[in-house]
Amino acid sequence: MSMDFPLAHTIVPRLEVLARTGSTNADLRAHAEDAVGWPHLSTIVTRDQTAGRGRLDRSWVAPEGAALAVSVLLRTLPLDQAARGWVPLAAGVAMSEAVAAQLPEHDVKVKWPNDVLVDGRKICGILAEATADAVVVGAGVNTAMTVAQLPVPTATSFAALDVDVDEDRLLTAYLTALDDLLSALVSTGDAGTSGLHASATARCATIGQSVRVSLPAGRMLEGVATALDPEGRLLVSVDGEQQAISAGDVVHVRPAGN
Repeated sequence: MSMDFPLAHTIVPRLEVLARTGSTNADLRAHAEDAVGWPHLSTIVTRDQTAGRGRLDRSWVAPEGAALAVSVLLRTLPLDQAARGWVPLAAGVAMSEAVAAQLPEHDVKVKWPNDVLVDGRKICGILAEATADAVVVGAGVNTAMTVAQLPVPTATSFAALDVDVDEDRLLTAYLTALDDLLSALVSTGDAGTSGLHASATARCATIGQSVRVSLPAGRMLEGVATALDPEGRLLVSVDGEQQAISAGDVVHVRPAGN
């Protein structure tokens, strides 16, 4: 498989392309303690992931060959734990840029914290998982998925948009952008100085939207998303008061008829 993803092979220290696996994130987590064999930016890719998971432990399953599952191992991380909260958002920005490069006529945005949307429909979900001293970031991109195969009406894919995606170019652009954003975050120590806050704000489809947020312990919050705070949390205005959301399931509330 060494000729698969030739461009991506040149930019990361280790790239494993698997014919099939249960979960690329689980595979990488199993190697997280081997810093020599699996250095920073080591990546696992498959077109057939059988037991993938999304945020909130949801299952993520796609027909064989219809989606690209990518997991990358991040070892060079900001020392400040608050700055590490930006890692998932950096992945969302990086993937949105990679997707946008091949969909120049479409509106590519990020639904907080890191779902990539094309014209308001989800094309990619991202899940970041911390290990003892690293972070594994997994992404599932709908590539060759037909309209009939889309799991929900609010999903889309390159194929559904009549685009034959260049997977190697997509992967290379994503990994390059993620490395650049993370390197700047590590060297400066905060998202404001590194430019990540501005990039994430510019790409964020959630800011300005009426949102409904499902919080832990079953609480629900409704308001208007106004900004990202310095730690990457979503600020939601509820009855005139700003609330900072660090975790939760965010739904963009569309007006009736939309």
